[in-house]
Amino acid sequence: MRATSVLAAALALASQTLAGKIKYLGVAIPGIDFGCDIDGSCPTDTSSVPLLSYKGGDGAGQMKHFAEDDGLNVFRISATWQFVLNNTVDGELDELNWGSYNKVIDACLVTGAYCMIDMHNFARYNGGIIGQGGVSDDIFVKLWVQIAKYYVDNEKIIFGLMNEPHDIDINLWAQTCQKVVTAIRKAGATSQMILLPGTNFASVETYVSTGSAEALAKITNPDGSTDLLYFDVHKYLDINNSGSHVECTTDNVQAFNDFAGWLRQNKRQAIISETGASMDPSCMVDFCAQNKAISANSDVYIGFVGWGAGSFDTTYILTLTPLGEPGNYTDNKLMNECILDQFTLDERYKPTPTSISTAPDSTSTSSATSDNSSPSSTQPIKQTNPSTTANPVTKPSPDTNNASDDKGSAASSGAQALTGTIFLTVAALCYMLVVF
Repeated sequence: MRATSVLAAALALASQTLAGKIKYLGVAIPGIDFGCDIDGSCPTDTSSVPLLSYKGGDGAGQMKHFAEDDGLNVFRISATWQFVLNNTVDGELDELNWGSYNKVIDACLVTGAYCMIDMHNFARYNGGIIGQGGVSDDIFVKLWVQIAKYYVDNEKIIFGLMNEPHDIDINLWAQTCQKVVTAIRKAGATSQMILLPGTNFASVETYVSTGSAEALAKITNPDGSTDLLYFDVHKYLDINNSGSHVECTTDNVQAFNDFAGWLRQNKRQAIISETGASMDPSCMVDFCAQNKAISANSDVYIGFVGWGAGSFDTTYILTLTPLGEPGNYTDNKLMNECILDQFTLDERYKPTPTSISTAPDSTSTSSATSDNSSPSSTQPIKQTNPSTTANPVTKPSPDTNNASDDKGSAASSGAQALTGTIFLTVAALCYMLVVF
């Protein structure tokens, strides 16, 4: 065996030793996106800010529980273009609406976790595709530059450029994303992760076949690097990949393994920012198996976010909303068996205290409500059974558990695995010296 082959084998074994330790593990905190359709129309009067003081779900208490009790270190906070700009497509961040959204971000940040901004508009604004007959790239860039400048000094913010693009020209979309990435970096936000979503609802199964992987791989930072640029991947397990059916009918293991191979071959990484399932017996098998496969490929899948909690109540079919009362939460069966039992969070990335965002403590946003209706579309949206029927955010109630102190709990240490990695590498080098 040649020296290079010996070393390659040793490194492969070392990689397997570390398999299963994921960098970023967490839960989505939806609510503001309630009512969005896949044509990018997101009415603000169906939003539900996931904070008790806005009469939405207890997003702050949920994140506190997940961080302190489970060691989770990333939360995906849904927003919509219409909400943060108060229905002015090319306007400024709205003082009231953006203020309420930022309160959710602040509740995330004080746990010590990473906070992922999820612009939940399906690469559209009110029916028009961004840069492809709808609003211009420049207007989309303006939105993200404002957000980037707002969080410019906070590396715990993750920029999720767009939720689930679909039915788009992927090469034009990649050009749009390139403009946004360049603008974000030039605005000074150079330490934040940016997530690049593919077409067909960012499905891992079609990331390569649709050309998403190839097109998005060409996106770079202004210096030509791809540092902190990750593919944004989604996948559900029901009959039409919508996450709106109780039964799981899709085995996703092969799809995640196949894309892991592409990522490894092309020296890239991805974050699964949305996937979920019900507690139907079929899902307890298939969702757990999917997540076990993702965990086994944690060298290229560096993050996992389960859907969802926030303003969803505990009866929602894909719920990860914890059981119990604020301050006394416990995880449901799906969370325990298919997420916590399948992943080990790398100790180096455990939640740590961090300063909250630079925004002043504003008092609120435009009025919003949530209902049980689901939009009509070819891909039903996963926003049903929210926990509240009214969300009057212009007059928040007295603050109730909207922030928490981090106690630094996390998953078990990776020290033994790291020691094994070093041992295997040294052994390979010694073998080379003896043989050659």
